[in-house]
Amino acid sequence: MSTICEVSRNLRLILSQIHSCKHMGGMVTLQKQNYSVRSFSQAAAKSQPEFDDNEAVNKAFVNRNPRNLEQMAIAIKDRGWATVWPSREFYHRLYFSRTQHHISAEVYTKDSTEPVITCSTREWAIKRELSSTRSVAACQVVGEVLAQRCREAGITRMVFREIPWKFRCEGALTFWTALKKGGVTLSEPRRKYI
Repeated sequence: MSTICEVSRNLRLILSQIHSCKHMGGMVTLQKQNYSVRSFSQAAAKSQPEFDDNEAVNKAFVNRNPRNLEQMAIAIKDRGWATVWPSREFYHRLYFSRTQHHISAEVYTKDSTEPVITCSTREWAIKRELSSTRSVAACQVVGEVLAQRCREAGITRMVFREIPWKFRCEGALTFWTALKKGGVTLSEPRRKYI
């Protein structure tokens, strides 16, 4: 605030001196000194960009988001052996199982042996809403809940390869339909070789 007051005071002083002096052509005389009008204006100072060490780019860049390459379909998929079933060529794989008493679904990544996302009728929140933990309705609920958890985790595409004679049952088809309606695509894009 003080700098604004000082600038306005200096400006008033200069304007009062200009009005009180004689005008001679393009020259203005101020108290026995000759100044041109151009001398009152100053060119703006050229600003030089400041270099900061925090803005320097490291030559050895390491991608800290490996999922970025998966979403662009550039990441390497492990092919495994030709005789191995199911194939190991995936980023995320869905495993659906029905036991004598419960239904469970798990999502695995290509490098992990532990599931990333799970959903089962063993969970109390799901179990208390169902009359039976093995019915077709239970398969649908597990599919809907798993689809929601996958979307929250950012996994929208995964591989689901069920054994053909197991896939024909009504529960597996209902689970598959619930996942599709939940926004999960059950196929992955082909890998791009660049």
